[in-house]
Amino acid sequence: MNSIRAIVVDPSVTGRLAINEVESPKAGPSEALVEVQAISLNRGEVRDVMEAKAGWRPGWDLAGTVIKQAANGTGPKVGSRVVGMVHVHGGAWAEQVAVPTNMLAEIPTNVSFAQAATLPVAGLTALYALDKGGLLLHKRVLITGSTGGVGLFAHQLARHSGAYVVGTARNVRNEAIVREAGADEVIMGDDISSARAHGPYHLIIDSVGGKTLASAISLLAKGATCIIMGWSASDEVTIDIKDLITTGGITLYGLNMFEEFNHRDGSEDLARLAQMVAEQKLHTPIEVEASWHEIGNVAQRLLQRQFTGKAVLHLNR
Repeated sequence: MNSIRAIVVDPSVTGRLAINEVESPKAGPSEALVEVQAISLNRGEVRDVMEAKAGWRPGWDLAGTVIKQAANGTGPKVGSRVVGMVHVHGGAWAEQVAVPTNMLAEIPTNVSFAQAATLPVAGLTALYALDKGGLLLHKRVLITGSTGGVGLFAHQLARHSGAYVVGTARNVRNEAIVREAGADEVIMGDDISSARAHGPYHLIIDSVGGKTLASAISLLAKGATCIIMGWSASDEVTIDIKDLITTGGITLYGLNMFEEFNHRDGSEDLARLAQMVAEQKLHTPIEVEASWHEIGNVAQRLLQRQFTGKAVLHLNR
């Protein structure tokens, strides 16, 4: 049996993650085989690791080089530098990965594998959330959870859309990071009620849940949209429905990335984001860069919120 190395769940080691030998991937007709150079971590997949059974292979985001084109002739050719992601069940954190060509895009020569690896989940989530707001020119946008990968991408994309953007930060030391990403105003601390002074908002993107989401809903303008894409604080929310009815026309939208892919391919959007990085219109917020041999430690640091932005691991270090 041919084998490769991959990151798998191992409850006996620190961080529950280890690098083991696994069977080499077999690409389907519409899948390209990619030799992976860099991967990035997302809170959702790392959180799942804590409860997963031994042997499960996590990972969504990857960047590398195509070593076998899809048998049906679609997607990038052999030798192409690419960014991609695998769907729900993961498995991207490996030396070789079979990637659906509708989730794979070539990257410009001046975009590094590390930069590209940050784009799939965080970049596409931010892009799709903002798309739900329609035309954002001169509109007011509130983004909670601003210091995470999705939040920092969302701020930049909202700024490029011409929106007036208000962000949040729990710690004063992170205010500058949020402003640099494109926030016109930053609300400090867990209480976002002071954001009312800069509203009402045409679009709110929330990844915190709990009391933060309840407060955010009360700040929406007539006909506005609130995108709910996470619950870092709490998945339980008590809202005053009077706010929704009195204001009128408000939409609450639960954003599930994998559901979105049932309606649109990620390849074109990944190429779009990668081109923005190449043109220096989009900054990839990499805060931690290390070897994949440090996966357990980096995963724990991510869960404990010891850094902002994205963590990228290199397979050749």
